[in-house]
Amino acid sequence: MREIEGGISAIDGLSACGIRRDRYGLALIACSGIAAGVFTRNKVRAAPIDLTSKNLAREGRLDGVIANSGCANAYTGARGLEDAGEMAGILAEILKTERSRIAVASTGVIGRYLDIDLLKALAEEAKGSFSETPQASQDAARAIMTTDTRIKEAAIEHGGIKVAGICKGAGMIEPNMATMLAFLYTDAKISREDLAESLAEAVDSSFNMLTVDGDTSTNDMVLITATGKQSCQKEVFKEALSHVCTTLARKMARDGEGASKYMETVVSGARTDMDARLAAKAVSRSNLVKTAIYGEDPNWGRIVCAIGRSGADFDPNDITLRLQGAGGEVTLVDRGRIVDGVLEEAERLMKGKEIYILIDLHSGEGHARSFGCDLTHEYIDINANYTT
Repeated sequence: MREIEGGISAIDGLSACGIRRDRYGLALIACSGIAAGVFTRNKVRAAPIDLTSKNLAREGRLDGVIANSGCANAYTGARGLEDAGEMAGILAEILKTERSRIAVASTGVIGRYLDIDLLKALAEEAKGSFSETPQASQDAARAIMTTDTRIKEAAIEHGGIKVAGICKGAGMIEPNMATMLAFLYTDAKISREDLAESLAEAVDSSFNMLTVDGDTSTNDMVLITATGKQSCQKEVFKEALSHVCTTLARKMARDGEGASKYMETVVSGARTDMDARLAAKAVSRSNLVKTAIYGEDPNWGRIVCAIGRSGADFDPNDITLRLQGAGGEVTLVDRGRIVDGVLEEAERLMKGKEIYILIDLHSGEGHARSFGCDLTHEYIDINANYTT
């Protein structure tokens, strides 16, 4: 598996552009192929979610994606659906295709209407810079940012195929399906059924194991388009897609709103994978754990407490707990026995920018990992003043 440069521009036949004006951005991506998507399970679904899921169900193909930042177009009723359709029409006209082959995505403040005239003006300005260059991938990724502090893109080559993606997401993240917005592309030749299955599996082990603040957005969306230019084995494709999704999930965790430290929790030895998932997510979403990470306090009792209320089936007396970071590793609990004389070393490890919490439940073969970050004063400042 080889990482390559260029983000989504690494996929032959894909062109993109992006533009920002103050708080508002617009990304346009042109790429034709079979497509699949995973969408938020929040009962309050933004208009672009309804439109895009309907378009995918109709034909299972896309020719392009149009995505805006600055307004979520969520909880906007009939007008919101009409505006989402207008967005699809903007790109459909540029690409000379049908609206039903366009995916629409939005992110920003909930409960506000889109400024369609502004989006049309941005599209008119941006379309002249459509290109297949790495800069185009970065421009598109930048255009969909809200509270993100950096662009997020990834591309790899594996077994003769390429998989690439861009995403945005820094806050309002505990997906119950996916992430904020992610647009994935591949040149693999694969059936629509296998594409959808592979996407669901990749999302489940990556974006679904990510938490920043425990909030599931109204606009969460992950889309993948396959151009079908390169033959491949299904398992090879799954490996590549999982790698790209995990890479993007880690980038979102590292860019969590106000985050100063990245946290990854790895659970092994669980009775089942589901037990491992429950335990890993409980640790990553715990505000007590997250604030301890921020305070560089190796208060491992908070971790054990989180595992205990996770719903996982295990014997508390079998827990082994280790911390890894800053070039070292320390065992705090060994098969239920408290290890003495290690807190000073643990405190040193906690000063690093990346903290790995390693948990062995000694109950079976189940395994999972979750991705997160610390909880800081800055997170409150960002969200107390969020007006994007």
